[in-house]
Amino acid sequence: MSSPDAAGPAEDAPAVEVRDVRHVYGRGADAVTALGPLTLTVPRGAFLVLVGASGCGKSTLLRLIAGFEPPTSGSVRVAGEAPAPGRSAGVVFQQPRLFPWKTAGGNVELALRYAGVPREQRPDRAAELLERVGLRDVAGRRIWQISGGQQQRVAMARALAADNPLLLLDEPFAALDALTRERLQEDLRRVGAETGRTCVFVTHSVEEAVFLGSRVVVLSRRPGRIALDVEVGLPRTGLEPEELRALPEYASLRAAVGHAVRAAA
Repeated sequence: MSSPDAAGPAEDAPAVEVRDVRHVYGRGADAVTALGPLTLTVPRGAFLVLVGASGCGKSTLLRLIAGFEPPTSGSVRVAGEAPAPGRSAGVVFQQPRLFPWKTAGGNVELALRYAGVPREQRPDRAAELLERVGLRDVAGRRIWQISGGQQQRVAMARALAADNPLLLLDEPFAALDALTRERLQEDLRRVGAETGRTCVFVTHSVEEAVFLGSRVVVLSRRPGRIALDVEVGLPRTGLEPEELRALPEYASLRAAVGHAVRAAA
């Protein structure tokens, strides 16, 4: 795979730039301001986690960055350009949204097809991507033959198939049991470090936010605004997960983010 930092004409632009964005659902008396005004810049290679209570606009902001809908006012740029759905970023949703009649490898190969990878290269590339997310031996299994955690790993591999530098994740582990969720957190942290891709991750979990993020942004109650923006500053490599969680700095950050979430809810 080519470097995720290979860029086009806007190679010096931030990975994501959100300027004075507001987003309103509905009109007239039924209008609800979900987000903003909000300004946020995400440098390339960052792992940004958005955390906050339900309804604070986290998923709305992610959809705006993905280009699924335009902001009501303000601007969103991905690598200096307006976001294009399906091209500017890989997206992983809360539910895997896989094609059940295809195999795990077939789902990834389909994403590679849309990414323009030649047919003869797709099986090997799909196997490489599945191995990257810890699924070395499941390429030939149907989706209904693998667990929920494995399905979410396939969804991650599919999102990595497009050779773009941005990965957006909307509470991808929320429906999983605690043990599977913890394992996938560890895998995603590793994948982010290995690929160098910029990640924007949405969660309700303070623990998940501090463990995964190189930066954590807490959003206030609706309309969502930035209540806390903190660099995590903990080692991204070289420590086992239990060693990281045992650091005093980790506990301090978790307490600070937790306090901000409660105060902003």
